[in-house]
Amino acid sequence: MNALQFNFTIPKYIFTKTIGRWFPSVHWNPLFSCLIWGETEEPTLPNDDWAKIKVKYGGICGSDMNLLFLHDSPTTSPYVSFPFTIGHEAVGKISEVGKKISHLHEGQRVVVNPVLSCESRGLNLCPACERGDESLCQQKTKGSVESGLLIGACKDTGGSWSPYFVAHKSQIIPLPDEVNDLNGVLIEPFSCALHAVLRNPPKAEDKVLIIGAGVIGLSVVAAIKALDFSCNVSILVKHPFQGEMAKTLGADNVLYLDESYVTNTADALGAETLKPLFGPEVIQGGANIVYECVGKKKSVTDALRFSESGGTVVLLGLASIMKQIDWTTVWLNELTIKGCFAYSTNEFEGQRMNTLQIAIELMKRGKVDLSPLITHQYPLHDYKIAFNTITKRNRENALKVIFNHDQTTVGG
Repeated sequence: MNALQFNFTIPKYIFTKTIGRWFPSVHWNPLFSCLIWGETEEPTLPNDDWAKIKVKYGGICGSDMNLLFLHDSPTTSPYVSFPFTIGHEAVGKISEVGKKISHLHEGQRVVVNPVLSCESRGLNLCPACERGDESLCQQKTKGSVESGLLIGACKDTGGSWSPYFVAHKSQIIPLPDEVNDLNGVLIEPFSCALHAVLRNPPKAEDKVLIIGAGVIGLSVVAAIKALDFSCNVSILVKHPFQGEMAKTLGADNVLYLDESYVTNTADALGAETLKPLFGPEVIQGGANIVYECVGKKKSVTDALRFSESGGTVVLLGLASIMKQIDWTTVWLNELTIKGCFAYSTNEFEGQRMNTLQIAIELMKRGKVDLSPLITHQYPLHDYKIAFNTITKRNRENALKVIFNHDQTTVGG
């Protein structure tokens, strides 16, 4: 089978990092980059508690593009194993079932929680997994498979940028008939947003600001509305097509990142704009909760300054190494800064449930339909076109781009 894999080598890393500044497409040229395209063996079941999944749709996540552009911090490098097949967003059908699995069957339509925590690794539960924080597992480098935060970052499991990957029985979740495949491939990114909102729920009278209108930012809007929180939701977006989708999903205020965005955002939040001796405007007042969904210096800076005194900033964006961020407002306004990685176990209607199961339940009830976010589908072999579409997001009006493994020709 053909697959897209990532294998780190120092010469290719240095070359791509240097030349890629001027020629972005070099990042997905297999001759020069760490990306590999070609024939590879199907992954095999690590043991009888695993199953093989035939992929229908594989999502292209912002973190995957971050990987291709070599923006990842070396802090995460111990938690991968090379070469790994990329892709952790997937919907598909079971093609092979381990002998110790009785609750799943071949041909069953499923999604997968890609986190490789203690249970999937065949280990005794660490303190994080015991309390239901599987995404914070302390044993991501041990057990029956090689190092990897997720399926799609572990060489033993494969990933959704190939026709097949394997998953532990604890990771596999059957998909009900009420949830179609296009929503199915979005359950994983939607769960990231759900996890952030459920762990940091807004109060009825709160003013919420979401920075960034990619899939995660838009999913935060959808999560807040699907969970019936009655707070006021503002979102700061870059492109008009993102703003239209934010309105469709229920945002109360859509604010555009133009020359007047600071004043407009402050006004929407009922805050005051103050002029310092020099430098950017200071905001007095602001949002009770800011969900930062970009992970860049500018977006993190805005998240800090648009937070009211005593407010909370939730970092969902792929924050890496950032220089020259002014942290003054953190101590001046006694802000709470919280990171939020992936998903795990959350409280929902009095029960503790896996976040992906909550996402499925909300979709099943008709509380959210994210399928309109998928604007482009490509066969896997047209990966270069897919990545170019993402880099030209504004021109292509691209929100979510996915690989369609049943598709053989380019489509939008």
